[in-house]
Amino acid sequence: MLVNSHRYNLWRLLAALLCMLLLAAAMSACGGNPGGGSAANPPTTTFPKPAATVAPPSSLVASGNLTVGTDPSYIPMEYIDTATNKFVGFDIDLSDVLAQHMGLNSAVKRTGFDTLLDDLSNKRFDVVISAVTINDARKAKFDFVPYFRAGESLLVQKGNPLKLKAVTDLCGHKVGVQTGTVENTDLVAASKTCQQNGKPAIDQTVLQSQTDVIQLLANRRVDATFQDSPVTDYYNKVNPGQFEVGGTLTNAAPYGIVVRKGDTNTLQAVDAAFKAVQKDGTYNKLFEKWSFSPEQKIS
Repeated sequence: MLVNSHRYNLWRLLAALLCMLLLAAAMSACGGNPGGGSAANPPTTTFPKPAATVAPPSSLVASGNLTVGTDPSYIPMEYIDTATNKFVGFDIDLSDVLAQHMGLNSAVKRTGFDTLLDDLSNKRFDVVISAVTINDARKAKFDFVPYFRAGESLLVQKGNPLKLKAVTDLCGHKVGVQTGTVENTDLVAASKTCQQNGKPAIDQTVLQSQTDVIQLLANRRVDATFQDSPVTDYYNKVNPGQFEVGGTLTNAAPYGIVVRKGDTNTLQAVDAAFKAVQKDGTYNKLFEKWSFSPEQKIS
């Protein structure tokens, strides 16, 4: 009996140790951060459905729908509400009202940001609305309807202990960024400049999802993250006391609704629908709903 008792107690001890290890691993994976990889509850403001004011494109991926491609990992522009498992965000709301002005339903399709434009070219979608920055390289291959003024900015730990205020400060530091973004491209160029100036390269961690990038910072695995200013501002807002914006906005450039190059019919329909959204006041209400500053509006 004594031997069996010792064996029983040993198994209990091992089981308890295993539970403690699993709990520690889970806490480490979560990073103790409620906002790093998830979103605060989305605003619930709704808008009256507008009457159709614009003729829809003559060629649609699916009849009766405006099929929209997006990468729902870019809070607060587009993401998935875990409570409802539905797409939410500024871009999702904009997709809805644009489609309604064309007498269509909005059908949002999920894909990775680095494949969005290729998927558009392959006619998986009618348009892409996914915080896509307009630049010369993209304009050479696609047409755009500008709808939001943004820029690039750094998110750092509260107090900015490393004094990271610009891309030029990132030499030798660990930085998280989402693949396929303009920030990804800009960091590669900035890292080369660091080395040309005799400084260490930027140590980039490039991930598929922006929420995972932010989680790197929450877990202190990187010194900063580099992303579009609306995303930086959002995570700074919902994580008070944990993060702050490093420096000021740089490389200001608009987001654009992306249309296949030469698809004039769709481009004109989307442009007319966007102007209708501006005219009926819904555009202003979207900015109020998602707490964006008036300076970020397209006039």
